[in-house]
Parts: sequence; C-alpha cells; structure tokens
Amino acid sequence: LEHVSNQATLDLYKKRRDILVDGLNEIGWKVRKPVASLYVWARVPKGLTSADFAKMLLQDAGVLVIPGNGYGQYGEGYVRMSLTVAGDKDGERVAEAVRRIRENVKVDWKS
Repeated sequence: LEHVSNQATLDLYKKRRDILVDGLNEIGWKVRKPVASLYVWARVPKGLTSADFAKMLLQDAGVLVIPGNGYGQYGEGYVRMSLTVAGDKDGERVAEAVRRIRENVKVDWKS
C-alpha cells in the first residue's frame, strides 16, 4: 500500500483534536493533547464521578462522552471523547460540542 496516502485523514483527526483540546482548555478544563490517539481522555471536575459527569454533559449540553469507569478502576475520574465523529467534515461538529459545553455546563473547571 505504498501508493496510498492517509495524510488527509490524519490531518482531519489532528484538526479535530486541536479544536477539542484547545477549546476545552479555553473554558478552564485542563486537558492534554494526545499524540497518537483517536481519543481524548479528560479528568472530570472534582466531586463528580465519571458516570455523573458523562450524564451531565449529555443532559445539559447534548454531548456524548464515555465515562471512564467503563474501562476499569483506573478509568474512574475521567471521561473519554472520540475524534471519530460521523458527519464531521472539517471539525465543525467538534467545535459545536465545545460551544455547547461552554454555554451549558456549569462546573468549577479549576478544581
């Protein structure tokens, strides 16, 4: 498969990652950029379980994330966000998720 290039796909995932992580960090959430992953893991705000926070994001912002406790005891305290977003051509759906979180989820991001 030497003649096949997946650079456009890699560039799209990188763009989505940057929109998501930069946007979440701008609202006060401290999230690290993954180097080689289709997922972003983020610590939940203090005082919330991963399941409670995932439910809050879905109910308050309409944003689906996976609670980390589904991945075992070390996943608790985190949520997982996917960069594989159906119908997202240029990061617009990821940007919309960040906007919804910013406008609808009221938590202390700094704790």
